[in-house]
Amino acid sequence: MSEYTTVNILDMIDVIGEDNMKCVLSDFSCPKNEEIEHFVKKNAIDFAKRKMSVTHLVMNDKGNLAAIFTLTHKAVEISDDGLSSISRKKIKRYAQIDEKNHSYMVSAFLIAQFGKNYGVEIKETLDGNRLMENAMKVLEKVQRDVGGGIVYLECEDKPKLLSFYENDQNRFRVFDDRYSDVDSTKYIQLLRFF
Repeated sequence: MSEYTTVNILDMIDVIGEDNMKCVLSDFSCPKNEEIEHFVKKNAIDFAKRKMSVTHLVMNDKGNLAAIFTLTHKAVEISDDGLSSISRKKIKRYAQIDEKNHSYMVSAFLIAQFGKNYGVEIKETLDGNRLMENAMKVLEKVQRDVGGGIVYLECEDKPKLLSFYENDQNRFRVFDDRYSDVDSTKYIQLLRFF
């Protein structure tokens, strides 16, 4: 089984330079989600330099880019309606309810981009669960250093994606949905507690 190393894009730029980093990212291919591919090729470096979000590169043992995930923090509103009593209790550790809106405004870690590189042949499978495990290890370190305890993400309303995020290993739970301002795509919002 291949070994994978997770590297912060800013650390990689320090070592190989921005031009070489652009070259590495130019081979990233994600036909299942062109938005991710566009982000990696056009925005990942700029967003990281501006500290808007930081992409982490998952490299295989041959030094090829196998996958990426992009992390940031963002305020998110979570409606009290439909939350289980356990979830409500956990959220109250990080925020108070806004009685007027019946919702919580919390600062959470956001997994903004998450995907495998189909542009490189990987003989051993880097499955999504293993990629999520890598993302959670980075977030656990950040959480230990700065606090917080909620991770969230958004995905298109597709049963296979929802099943993946909600599986027993990843443990995300749906809390809301939203529609894109650009093309009215429906995105399901999911959260997970540390």
